Amino acid sequence: MTLRSAFQTADHYLTLAVMTAASVALAIAVASGFWQVVSRFLIESPSTWSEALTRLSLIWMVLLGLSGTTRRGALVAIDLARDVSRGRALRALQAMVLVSCLLLFGMMFWFGIEVTQRVRFQQMAGLWISMSWGYAAIPVGAVFGAVGAISQFLNPVTEEVPL
Repeated sequence: MTLRSAFQTADHYLTLAVMTAASVALAIAVASGFWQVVSRFLIESPSTWSEALTRLSLIWMVLLGLSGTTRRGALVAIDLARDVSRGRALRALQAMVLVSCLLLFGMMFWFGIEVTQRVRFQQMAGLWISMSWGYAAIPVGAVFGAVGAISQFLNPVTEEVPL
């Protein structure tokens, strides 16, 4: 097994795990959002935690979902340029997209770590946990997004999104 195929195998399982976690975060957001509506309008006693949990879950879902979108070539969509490019021009375009993504994810990681450390002593209203749990999604999502971008470069996959 070559290094490239080992990376692709690891990427497959990593993407599966991360997208499963993003799906769980979506399910949590839906359930807590549903509870928020029920408690506010049916029970007439709004819950203090459901809005914060919905927000936190949606943040984690989006930032974990970066991995899957970069892996499928859907984050930086340059469809026209990709469709008309062939050979070296196509590979140069893919390299430019990779470098751009890695720069973006590098900045997200760096500033995500900074802001996560800065807010570690603040409490999230309604959940009574550190705000850093929410902000930690930024560097975590950046790492998984970078892995997805590298995998996309090594083994390009493009899936057309229906309109």
